[in-house]
Amino acid sequence: MTQEVEMQEAQEPSNSVHSASFPSTLLHLKEIASVIETGAYAKEVRRIVRAVRLTIMLRRKLKASTLLAFLHFALAPGSEAHSNLTSYLPREDERDMDVDTASSAAQFPAKYFLPEIEIYCYLLVLIFLIDQKRYDEAKACSSASIARLKNINRRTVDILASRLYFYYSLSHELTNSLAEIRGNLLALHRMATLRHDELGQETLLNLLLRNYLHYNLYDQAEKLRSKAPRFEAHSNQQFCRYLFYLGKIRTIQLEYTDAKESLLQAARKAPVAARGFRIQCNKWAVIVRLLLGEIPERTVFMQKGMKKALTPYFELTNAVRIGDLELFRTVAEKFSTTFSSDRTNNLIVRLRHNVIRTGLRNISISYSRISLSDVAKKLRLHSDNPVADAESIVAKAIRDGAIDATIDHANGWMISKETGDIYSTNEPQIAFHSRIAFCLNMHNEAVKALRFPPNSHKEKESAEKRRERQQQEQELAKHIAEEDDDDDF
Repeated sequence: MTQEVEMQEAQEPSNSVHSASFPSTLLHLKEIASVIETGAYAKEVRRIVRAVRLTIMLRRKLKASTLLAFLHFALAPGSEAHSNLTSYLPREDERDMDVDTASSAAQFPAKYFLPEIEIYCYLLVLIFLIDQKRYDEAKACSSASIARLKNINRRTVDILASRLYFYYSLSHELTNSLAEIRGNLLALHRMATLRHDELGQETLLNLLLRNYLHYNLYDQAEKLRSKAPRFEAHSNQQFCRYLFYLGKIRTIQLEYTDAKESLLQAARKAPVAARGFRIQCNKWAVIVRLLLGEIPERTVFMQKGMKKALTPYFELTNAVRIGDLELFRTVAEKFSTTFSSDRTNNLIVRLRHNVIRTGLRNISISYSRISLSDVAKKLRLHSDNPVADAESIVAKAIRDGAIDATIDHANGWMISKETGDIYSTNEPQIAFHSRIAFCLNMHNEAVKALRFPPNSHKEKESAEKRRERQQQEQELAKHIAEEDDDDDF
């Protein structure tokens, strides 16, 4: 239907680009409204999901005149929602707005009696205001939409409500007022829990975690996360966000192994189009892997569209890999602005110990015996008593098992032991087991993510379909029998 309308409009002469694209966008919005109407009456949530996806595709084509025409079509004139939403839109193009309204009024009846359509109108205007960078008006519009949502308890509204929650938080974040809505978000999360709105719970939990992390309130975020009800994820995007926030919390709490798993899983599950999100996941994952003593592969920094953004972390990784403390200081000072904007400064300060340990490991492999003064020079320890500092660093590395060596305190030497054959230990078996476990977990997650039409296992075959199927099977069996007889001759 959409393609036919666009082809007919392309054949008609138009005076301007705006007059040609305006009816097309408006008709698309009306078709989306009809999809929402069908989903609301049939109580099919998947139709509402499809309507939201179609709206995202039209996002760049939305204009004030188009939205005004759609609001006049979808909402009752003089209603609270109509007067509230039209106040955010300019009226200079109102004469163009009437081009398609009269011809389509008889074709599409008004749907203002459906709360789904009303909430959808709030969502459209809110998206338009944010795209136009009218953040204060978007903030007021989002607050009005949330107030209206509290009075609606319908499962077909949950999808639209989750999008409104997101833009409600985004509009306050863009106006630096996230702290104002924290209590309201907690109340909305409680309301979604009581209504068994699982998608709303996912969205609001992520918004609350983002709210806490924005103000570095990691303890409060962990308390909320640990006590919030958990269930199977309904949205891949929300699950990726949850994994990312969980990885950040685990990193700050020094639980690097769990943080690495969460961050890498978030980057792997994220859509390809979400490049900014994947860049943030990779930045934090690189830092966590360095803190664990691992060196990320070069391919991580050479991913398409991420090379420039990950350049500071590539140079940082190179400094840690070499174990050069001076180069590490230079890189940290050179990209201090980037690290501050990414909020990874505190983690990079923690990396100093890893740089020293890596350099010490390289020294222990290269030299069977070396004086502590030479160790201090090679590590570039700038202090009042570098030999004493080098001795304490070597002693701590030996205690932690980072190097296999001993200290001769009398002569001031570090004596390294011979490196053994790693294949005589259990290390290869452990590494092989971890890879097998990773593949099995990925397979299990892929099976869980499969989706099937609702009640497909309950649908019974009709008598006519069964008769057709049996007739086809008989014809096929007869045809196979005839081929077998021909082969005998």
